[in-house]
Amino acid sequence: MSTSQIAFLKGHGTENDFVIVPDPDNAIDLPASAVARLCDRRAGIGGDGLLHVVRSAAHPEARAMADEAEWFMDYRNADGSIAEMCGNGVRVFAGYLQRAGHAEAGDLAVATRGGVKKVHLAKDGSITVSMGRALLPADGVTVSVGGRSWEARNVNMGNPHAVAFVDDLAYAGDLLSVPPYSPASVYPEGVNIEFVVDRGPRHVAMRVHERGSGETRSCGTGACAVAVAAARRDGADPARTGTPVTYTVDLPGGTLVITERPDGGIEMTGPAVIVAEGLLDAAWFDAPTD
Repeated sequence: MSTSQIAFLKGHGTENDFVIVPDPDNAIDLPASAVARLCDRRAGIGGDGLLHVVRSAAHPEARAMADEAEWFMDYRNADGSIAEMCGNGVRVFAGYLQRAGHAEAGDLAVATRGGVKKVHLAKDGSITVSMGRALLPADGVTVSVGGRSWEARNVNMGNPHAVAFVDDLAYAGDLLSVPPYSPASVYPEGVNIEFVVDRGPRHVAMRVHERGSGETRSCGTGACAVAVAAARRDGADPARTGTPVTYTVDLPGGTLVITERPDGGIEMTGPAVIVAEGLLDAAWFDAPTD
C-alpha cells in the first residue's frame, strides 16, 4: 500500500533488539518482505525482530483477548515470519507503552499469540513478565555441532525450545545456521536451540540460535526454558516442593533472573531500553523488492 511516513522506535532487552512500529488501528501493511527489510542490519534499521504495536480489538488474532489486554504484541522474527512469543520483546513492548503514555508503573496485561502475559513495570525501571507455564514434552532431540552431539531437553514456553547442556559455549559453533537436530519431526515448525554451561549454584550462561533470526544476544523465552531445564536436571521442581526456584541466566547481552513458582508460573525480570525513534522514508518503505 502507499504510505505516508511511518513512525518507528528502536529498543532492546539485554541486547535482544527490535524495531518497534506503533500502529494502534492495525492500518499498516507489514508483509514478511517488509519486516525483513526493516530488520536488515545493513539496508534497514536492524533488529532481531519487529514489535508491531496494535490494539487487541483492531487485530483479528487478538480480538478475543481484548477484554483482558488492550494491547497486542504482533511479533515478527527478523526474516518476517510470525512467532508466538518473545520474552525480551514483551519487556520492550511494555517499556514502549509506558514511554508513550499508554501504561504507568504497576501491572499491565499484554496480548500475544502465546496468550495474555502479565507484566509489572517497577519504579526502578526493571520489568517483570509472567511468562506462563512451561510444558515439558517427553520427546527430545539430539543436537550436533562440529562432530559433538548432546541430548536436548524439549521445553515449550509458548514457542518451542531444545536445551542442551555443554561443557563450553564455544562448542555451539558460530550459530549462523540452524544446528542440526534429530529427529526433525519433533519440531515440525522449527525450534529455538539453547546451549548452556554452569557458572555456579543456580547460575548458568547460554547462547541461543533463535528460529528465524539466527544467534541473538538474548532470548527471554529461551532463558526461561533454560532455567526450567536446569532446575529439573538439578532435581528441583517447585510443584513438588512448594518452594520457588530462581536461576540467574547470563546471556551475551546481559543477565535475566528467572523464577519458577509452585503453581508452575514463571517470572522473568530484566531491563528494557528504548534507544531511538524516528520516521521511515515512505519511498524506501514502498519500494518494490527484488
